[in-house]
Amino acid sequence: MNLPLEPKAIRSAVAKLKFRTQAFIDGKFVKAQSGKTFTTENPATGQPLARIAAGDAPDVDAAVKAARRAFESGAWSRQKPADRKKVLLQFADRLEAQAGELALLDTLEAGKPIGDCATMDIPDTIACLRWHAEAIDKLYHHVSPTGPENLALILREPVGVVGCVVPWNFPAQMVSWKIGPALAAGNSVVLKPAELTSLSALRMAELAAEAGVPAGVFNVVPGLGETAGQAIGRHPGIDMVAFTGSTEVGRLFLKYSAESNLKRIILECGGKSPQVVFEDAPDLDVVANNAVGAAFWNMGENCSCGSRLIVHERIKDDLVARIAALAKTWKVGDPLDPRNRLGSMIEKPHLEKVLGYIAAGQAEGARLVLGGHRILEKTGGYFVEVTIFDQVTNQMKIAREEIFGPVLSVISFSTEEEALAIANDTNYGLAASLYTRDLNRAHRAARAIRAGTVSVNCFSEGDLTTPFGGFKESGFAGRDKSIWAHEQYTELKTIWMQLA
Repeated sequence: MNLPLEPKAIRSAVAKLKFRTQAFIDGKFVKAQSGKTFTTENPATGQPLARIAAGDAPDVDAAVKAARRAFESGAWSRQKPADRKKVLLQFADRLEAQAGELALLDTLEAGKPIGDCATMDIPDTIACLRWHAEAIDKLYHHVSPTGPENLALILREPVGVVGCVVPWNFPAQMVSWKIGPALAAGNSVVLKPAELTSLSALRMAELAAEAGVPAGVFNVVPGLGETAGQAIGRHPGIDMVAFTGSTEVGRLFLKYSAESNLKRIILECGGKSPQVVFEDAPDLDVVANNAVGAAFWNMGENCSCGSRLIVHERIKDDLVARIAALAKTWKVGDPLDPRNRLGSMIEKPHLEKVLGYIAAGQAEGARLVLGGHRILEKTGGYFVEVTIFDQVTNQMKIAREEIFGPVLSVISFSTEEEALAIANDTNYGLAASLYTRDLNRAHRAARAIRAGTVSVNCFSEGDLTTPFGGFKESGFAGRDKSIWAHEQYTELKTIWMQLA
């Protein structure tokens, strides 16, 4: 489905959409065993979109049994690498053919701008699957340097049944970050999408089956976190869980693992990412453009959001003025209108949470430079203005807690040591940016900042070749993207042979 980014064409395409609302287990759509459903809504209007099957422990159990049967049969796990590669590339081709549909599903359900979904999220989703598919037949096992009387093989084998639990801020893309390497390695998958954004994941499962992924290899169980999510975390038939979401829920998955079968847990959690701007930063217009993108892209609903701008006191006022001027051009409104840069908050409770942080910033004495209000209430949607606070200290609530909204906190510093201390004074460590002309300082600061990804003179999460994950409470034991992601869905096995 090709989607021209023109309002009339977009509205016409929305009218033709068909929602998949049942769980996808063992190669077919099925109702939840309880018969229960939950409502998914359009956060840009506050209106319901569909009723989705509310999966629970029995549905997760059915999916796990199907996944285990498929894994043990070898229909996928023991396919030749080149054959798995061929199927995953066909899957990517089918996603590409329906890219417009997937972009609309994520825009409608997550309140994301259609321009972002159509030109970034879905193309990146497809590229991720292709990248891991292409890696399948290019990875070699190893032979250790033994004496002539022995042969030692060091092999990578699929883990088995992998549970994947993904967030609502990048619905389709986060699915690909998990299932791309998991399926490429030969595993079977039981996926739980966020209850707020199930539609694109269910469509992706259908397209995977059409592309030739065997029944039972890719299952999707929509449902609530405390029911379906917990069932995945506690199920003894799941060998590994890959989770992206809040640090609070990440802790629960570690608990579930400890109380069940000690399944492997990899976590990508929250962030409070610093953007450190030294006094010798390059062109401040370039810095401002990057800083605005880092802070407000995807409405700030991004775990690597550059929500703390730590800037040298000598250039702070100049830079803040440039950022505020540029931020005013980021129009907030209907996500289906390609002229809008920002859409809505994901749901009303999250809207209220973000507004609560804005109120806390004002109460603690930060200076409101821009925004700070809910807007477009007549639409029924959950929209917040782009918001900038100056004169923030790193001890304020808006500087310490993850807001997950379009709120930027500006903190000043006078020395390099002070800047790095502020940058690292956080429970999180997912991403960071720094700006300087001094090559020595760039290396020094990049090494000193405790974060999984540090970008220099830009805001970036890297690309598919670079691992993505964090330090401290931002992550645990794993990475998304790159060959490291591929390998973490495998077990390392040694075979030691005595030769005659």
